[in-house]
Amino acid sequence: MLTAQQVQQDLEKLRDIVIALKSPESDLATTTKVINGIELNVFAKVPDNLRGVYKLGLEAADKDFLVYEDERFTFAQSLHTAEAMSQVLLRRYGIKKGDRVAVCSRNYPEWCLAYMAITMIGAIVVPMNSWWQSNELVYGIKDSGTRVLFADQERIDQLLPVIDQVDVEVIAIKPSKPDPRFPEFHDLVAEGLTGEQVDLDAIEVLPEDDASIMYTSGSTGNPKGVLSTHRNIVNALYSWIFGKEANDTLRPELVEEDPEFDPGILSNVPLFHVTGSHAQFLVSFIMLRKFVMMYKWNAEKALELIEQERLSVLHGVPTMTWEVMNSPMFDKTDLRSLRIVQSGGAARPPGHLTLMKQKFDEVVQPGLGYGLTETNAIGATITGAFYLAKPESTGRPTQPVTEIRIEDERGNVLPNGQIGEICIKGATIMKAYWNRPEETAKAIKNGWFHTGDIGLLDEHGFLVIKDRAKDIVIRGGENVACAEVEYALCDHPDVCEAAVYGLPDERLGEIVGASVMVQPGSGLDEATLQVFLRENIAHYKVPSHIAVQTKQLERIATGKIAKKLLREQAIKRLGLA
Repeated sequence: MLTAQQVQQDLEKLRDIVIALKSPESDLATTTKVINGIELNVFAKVPDNLRGVYKLGLEAADKDFLVYEDERFTFAQSLHTAEAMSQVLLRRYGIKKGDRVAVCSRNYPEWCLAYMAITMIGAIVVPMNSWWQSNELVYGIKDSGTRVLFADQERIDQLLPVIDQVDVEVIAIKPSKPDPRFPEFHDLVAEGLTGEQVDLDAIEVLPEDDASIMYTSGSTGNPKGVLSTHRNIVNALYSWIFGKEANDTLRPELVEEDPEFDPGILSNVPLFHVTGSHAQFLVSFIMLRKFVMMYKWNAEKALELIEQERLSVLHGVPTMTWEVMNSPMFDKTDLRSLRIVQSGGAARPPGHLTLMKQKFDEVVQPGLGYGLTETNAIGATITGAFYLAKPESTGRPTQPVTEIRIEDERGNVLPNGQIGEICIKGATIMKAYWNRPEETAKAIKNGWFHTGDIGLLDEHGFLVIKDRAKDIVIRGGENVACAEVEYALCDHPDVCEAAVYGLPDERLGEIVGASVMVQPGSGLDEATLQVFLRENIAHYKVPSHIAVQTKQLERIATGKIAKKLLREQAIKRLGLA
């Protein structure tokens, strides 16, 4: 493990490496650009748009890229299939630059192909949460102004009871109940390959053009749409490339000169999250990395795929690493290809890292990242020796186009070691919250995005997260807005008031808990409330534990519900301490 002095020495080496990597003659050179009145560092030699990123895959044209069960698409096949779907969107549906087209599905190859098809013609992709229930889908379609929706059968089933409430055309992904109203994905691809072809290269998509709207659960009510540009996303992708190059230069002993296996990653988190879409899927075009999908998360299946597909990266929420390490199949699985085990989306308990050191070979580098939907997953990263030396940290600001500072409640910048709100500035910060100018202005001030997270920068500039200012629960990497669940609980006619909070859980990090006051004599209990909620909100948002009482919930001096006390009582009652 590195000493404090060794950490400082390595950081000085890293500083020189970063200077060289971003110099004008480097492929990863940076320059400054004024965007929306803010001067930012940006990558100077990267593709202008996502179509340029997709074309990079042609360097490994005949190698497998998208893999799902017995389905395989090479890099070239993926691009050509997506281009055919682009033709369909343009010719059949009349999609124009700036129009919104949504994708709501499990992780299937068609999800990725649809994302490519939408963004390469300048339309705005809207990756919708596949956990959403009917009313949530209606909200997302209406809020974004989505014209066309790519959806699998489960999502179509959710939409059918409310389809009269929305004006949207549906393209079916892997339908098990064919419906003439909803043409099938690959039938449309065949249509796109015929007839007069639109010149896709003639469609001008600029770096500052809008690329995606991703929904995020904040601290109040309905999810907000996060609008990002092509530059935002492309600069996020190259930030990871830059970080890899810098780490490889710092630790050349870990770089394989002639690797036995090609790079590959397991797609094990939802693609509607920036971790899945950006850090796993999109950056794979640049890394020429195989992208292997699974129907749903299962630790034993994950181990099987790592061995079978010779995958080099296991990357997901900390819960997944924990389940893999505790699987009875772990010691029976050939993990020779594995090189990186990273996590994001939630804090990793210290005990996980200790177990990782015991379980994985020395060549396997542990890692952790911190980012948000609003930052396109970029913020801070930490890997290898730095992580082992500073397990409490989530890393240094992601080089070279990101800055982090800590502010107090009055907006003063705090020195290292002092706790305040984490603020991030850089080329990957979202353009705006979709159709929410006031909330955008509150969140972004002079180019600095205010995360709502509380933390500090230590003496070496490593970020340590202390708390969340936003009232959310992170359940296995899924953000749950407490207010949204409280509103849903209070929709029941016998619920007087509700408080929702996070409870500790070894596997998921946190689970959702609640305390509610109900009408005396109603007979309302925990199980009945959970059934009621499952009909109205995504299942992962439904509290695992609900304390039901007929008296008013406890208050603090100001008259507000004493959430902290209710949480402590629940932890004690359930034996979760």
